Amino acid sequence: MRYVVGYTPNESGADAIDLASVIARTQGARLDLVYVVGERAATVQNAEAVQRDALDLVPEGVQAQFHVRHSDSYASGLIEAAVEYSALLIVVGAARSGLFKRFTVGSVANALLHASPVPVALAPRGYQRTEPLTRLTAMVGTREGWESVTNVGIHAADRRHLPLRLVSLVELDELTQRRYELDNALSPARQHANTVLTEAAQRRSGGSTTVTLAHGRTIEEAVDSLGWEDGELVIVGSSRLAERRKLFMGATANKILRALPVPMVVVPREYERIDD
Repeated sequence: MRYVVGYTPNESGADAIDLASVIARTQGARLDLVYVVGERAATVQNAEAVQRDALDLVPEGVQAQFHVRHSDSYASGLIEAAVEYSALLIVVGAARSGLFKRFTVGSVANALLHASPVPVALAPRGYQRTEPLTRLTAMVGTREGWESVTNVGIHAADRRHLPLRLVSLVELDELTQRRYELDNALSPARQHANTVLTEAAQRRSGGSTTVTLAHGRTIEEAVDSLGWEDGELVIVGSSRLAERRKLFMGATANKILRALPVPMVVVPREYERIDD
């Protein structure tokens, strides 16, 4: 089992290694630290120093290998590496312009979130956790694609023996514009959440499964209303506009990302590989 980590010699690269190490630790996964340089670069200056600094960030007990890859596109270089290594995950850090422990999607992450054939994990700025994960949260809306998110959440929680929280978000501003009363507006979401919970609980081999219906004036407000653990990881699906088995970040996922204080994994549409 291998995870590709997009490494850059800065704090964002360190955040990515920290997150990848936490996710990999319980699975015995190997990390491929990938440093992408331009095609026109005949040699990589200070490559040995970059490699040494990167490997020094990997905690004891986690296997890691450093690679230098040439590509004019950093995102393309990471995707090519993930395909070549049969990696189950690409991990990158957030852009440095964001608030501490919040996300700002930079150009690399944005490109990955519109093209990757494997899930992409995003570490918030300043992520420095070293302890194992404590809970997985899967965002299960009512739109097409929620099944893939549920499947990945169930299997990932089972493999790691973690509690699974299924969350359905309702944006009240949008419903208010349609002149729905609050109870009537939330009723379909409650019914869907209960159906998903029952089905998920029956499929889990062990561990607790809970469901939460969170609502707010906006998606960001709904996300803020949820309680978050330091060791939590959120799983969301890509937009229904995405090509099959590809990522494409929709408007709702972008709103969730901006409000999250914990790492997030985005799963490609109709993603079928579940052994991560």
